[in-house]
Amino acid sequence: MKNTVRIGEGVAFGAGGLGLIAGPCVIESREQCLGLARRVAEIAAELEVPFVFKASFDKANRTSISSFRGPGMSEGLEVLAEVRETVGVPVLTDVHAVEQVEAVAAVVDVVQIPAFLCRQTDLLVAAARSGRPVNVKKGQFLAPDDMRHVVGKLTEAGAAGILLTERGISFGYNNLVVDFKGVRRLQDLGHPVVFDVTHSLQLPGGGEGETAGERRFAEPLAFAAAAVGVDVLFLEVHDDPTAALSDGATQLQPQRMRALLEAAVRVRAAAPEPEPWP
Repeated sequence: MKNTVRIGEGVAFGAGGLGLIAGPCVIESREQCLGLARRVAEIAAELEVPFVFKASFDKANRTSISSFRGPGMSEGLEVLAEVRETVGVPVLTDVHAVEQVEAVAAVVDVVQIPAFLCRQTDLLVAAARSGRPVNVKKGQFLAPDDMRHVVGKLTEAGAAGILLTERGISFGYNNLVVDFKGVRRLQDLGHPVVFDVTHSLQLPGGGEGETAGERRFAEPLAFAAAAVGVDVLFLEVHDDPTAALSDGATQLQPQRMRALLEAAVRVRAAAPEPEPWP
């Protein structure tokens, strides 16, 4: 049986239907973050989709040392707190070190573990003990079944809720593929599964000192994920992706996100619930 994860007030992932985690890749400014949060919240409300806002205060794994990383933890958490208070939606952000967890958990509703850190035991345990639900992105290098060990660490440490995110698997050089059988295997672990659409579009390191991507595949991957019964879509959104300071090649404009989400909700409603593996 799948566990339902309750987030903030009024949001539940894993209770049926399709949820949404969305926002800009990184906080570029207070105004940008608040504006996008309001727009995406309006879209989610129109479509009656449970919504959690996401933005990073630090992109610690950028390709180049000269790449924009974000405003840092202190300023970033102030912005996220303002989003939470003024827009009235739960918020999510990622942590990269154990010493960040306590301060982050005091502000956000979900603590996220980045894909490259998904096996870091101390970080997982600290996030689980924070009192917040934890979203773990499955590493591009990890088999779906191996996420049971991640779940075991979080469960042992008393996590308030667990979300598992698929974001593509390394396939040769500078490429990712999505294994939808693997998505089903993640579902077998008994926790809500998130499909990270926009990060699955990446061509890691495929640009000139940056991550390239193929935005044109956003819709087919999102619809395929909805068809296999994922609980949540993860979408990075930007008013002008061509000017984005991080992951510009894969972020979506809000109007395109709306059309994608509306269609994905219909696909998810028509999909049978995944059958548990014996």
